[in-house]
Amino acid sequence: MRSQRKTEFLTFLVLAFGIWPIVAVGVVGAYGFLVWMFQVIFGPPGPPAH
Repeated sequence: MRSQRKTEFLTFLVLAFGIWPIVAVGVVGAYGFLVWMFQVIFGPPGPPAH
């Protein structure tokens, strides 16, 4: 029982402070890259140029 609790706590720490922050940064970075590429292809947002 003690060993399982220690393993679960270690797993929580790895997920909370290791994997999820990396996933979050990756998702935000991917979204930023998609917006950037969209604007490179279709131009920046706003009214059409004359």
